Amino acid sequence: MLALMLFAVSVGAVCAFLNLPAGASTSTVSSSTSLVPAVRSGAARGTDPPRNVGRLFIAVVVEVRDDEDRLVAQVTQTQAVLAG
Repeated sequence: MLALMLFAVSVGAVCAFLNLPAGASTSTVSSSTSLVPAVRSGAARGTDPPRNVGRLFIAVVVEVRDDEDRLVAQVTQTQAVLAG
């Protein structure tokens, strides 16, 4: 379970970073993880289109799915945009 959480949080951080304005950095304001069924075999993949990219905050929802396309974890993150 911890590996799925770390994976999803990392994917969310990368998404936020890729949507920052030039010269800005980011810091996590909030993060919530929901774990559903366990991944028993195979791989897990994460998707995370940003839900909102604003001047002050970036909101990301990461969905982690198994090989059978079942939702196994969801992480909702709010990232502050810190001016550089």
